[in-house]
Amino acid sequence: MTSGSDASVRRAVEDAHRREWAAVLAATVRVTRDLDLAEECVQDAYAAALVEWARGGVPDRPGAWLTTAARHNALDALRRARTLRSKLHLLIEPEPDSEPESAPKPAPVSDDRLRLVFLCCHPALAPAAQIALTLRLVCGVPTPDIARAFLVSEPTMAARVTRAKKKLVAARVPFRMPTPAELPDRLDSVLTTIHLLFTTGHTAPAGPTVTKDDLAGRALDLARMLHGLLPDEREVRGLLALLLANHARRATRTTENGRPSLLAEQDRTAWDQEAIAEAHELVLGALRGGDPGRYALQAAIAALHASAPTYAETDWEQILVLYDALLAIWSSPVVALNRAVAVAMVEGPATALAEVEALEQDERLAGYRYLPAVKADLLRRLERPADAAVAYERALALADNDAERAFLTDRLAQCGAAVRAAACNPPQS
Repeated sequence: MTSGSDASVRRAVEDAHRREWAAVLAATVRVTRDLDLAEECVQDAYAAALVEWARGGVPDRPGAWLTTAARHNALDALRRARTLRSKLHLLIEPEPDSEPESAPKPAPVSDDRLRLVFLCCHPALAPAAQIALTLRLVCGVPTPDIARAFLVSEPTMAARVTRAKKKLVAARVPFRMPTPAELPDRLDSVLTTIHLLFTTGHTAPAGPTVTKDDLAGRALDLARMLHGLLPDEREVRGLLALLLANHARRATRTTENGRPSLLAEQDRTAWDQEAIAEAHELVLGALRGGDPGRYALQAAIAALHASAPTYAETDWEQILVLYDALLAIWSSPVVALNRAVAVAMVEGPATALAEVEALEQDERLAGYRYLPAVKADLLRRLERPADAAVAYERALALADNDAERAFLTDRLAQCGAAVRAAACNPPQS
C-alpha cells in the first residue's frame, strides 16, 4: 500500500471509479443476482475506501480491494435478508491459494462486464432506456453527459435511468449471457451503447479536455470482447473497425495547448498504422455478404479518412456516396449534418449551407452544438464573417467542453477582426 494525503486518497478513489467501476459492479452482480443491491454495495465500498485508504494507505490493487469490499457488503446484505442459505452454492468462491484443482474458476472480469452490458440491454426496456442504463451503470458515464448524447435535459435522463433500473430489478432478469435465440433482440442496443461510450470519450461533451481516453479505451475493449464472442457478425466487425479507425488518431486530435486539432492539421505520421490496417481488414469483412449495416458504412467512412495520405487526397466523392447509403438506412439528423460536411468538400460550401439551414428546422438538433459550429464554418468559408460570428456565438452558448469553447472563441475573434477589416476597407465602386 502507499500512504498519502486526503487529497491524494480522493484522487485515487476518483481514478478507481473511472477505471474500475464496471468491473467491480459486474463482480458484485454475480453475487447478488440483483442489480439494485449490487449498485448499493459498490457505492458503499467506494465510500469506505475514502476512510480506509486515508487510514491505511491506497492499496496496490484498488480494483481488487473495492471488489472484495463490495462483495462483502453484498454477503452482509444477503445475510440480513435471510437468503444466504439458499444462495450459498453461488456465493462461496475460495481464495486462490486454498482452491482445489477441481474447483471451477470464476468467470473473467471481462466476461462479467460484457454480461452486465447484455443485462442492461434487456428487451423488457425501451431501446433508449437500455442504452442510457448501460452507459450509467456499466460505463460510469455521468448523467449530464448521457443527457447531452441523447439531446434531452438532465432531469429527464436521470428519471429514465431510474425507471429502467427499477424495471430490471422488478423483472428479476438473470445475470447471464443471452442465448443465441435471445441475441438479436439485444445486439443492436449493445452495439449502440458501445458506440455512444466511445463517442463520449472520443469527444468529451463537457470538461477541460477534448478527449477522455479512458472511456474510449473501455469502449474499444468491449468491442473487442463482443467481436470475440460474435466474430461472424458483420455489424460487430463494423463497430470494431469504426472504433479502431477513429482511435488511431487520438495522439494528434489536440494541439500542445489542448485545443482541438482539425483533421486537415493533424500529423498523419503519428497515427496508429497497425490499428488502421486492422480496421481496413475488418471493414472488408463487414461489407461482404449483402447490404451493409450502419456500423459497416460508418467504419468505411472512417477508414477512408484514416487511409488518405493527406487531407487534400481524401476521397470525398466516395465518402459522400457512403453517407448517402448510410442516410438511406439510418435517417439520423446527425448523419445528415455529417453528410453536409462532405457535400461542402465535393459541391462547395454554398450547397452544404442550404442543407444545414434545412436541418435547423429539425427539433432533434435544437441543442446540438455542432449544428451552429458547422454552419459557422461554412459561412466563414463563404467570406460572410458577420453571419459566421452569429453562428459561432450560438455554438459557444451550447458548448460545455472548455477546449472546444476556447477553439470557438478564437474563431469568433477571427470573424470579428474580419468584420472590422471589411468596415475599414469597403469595396471600391
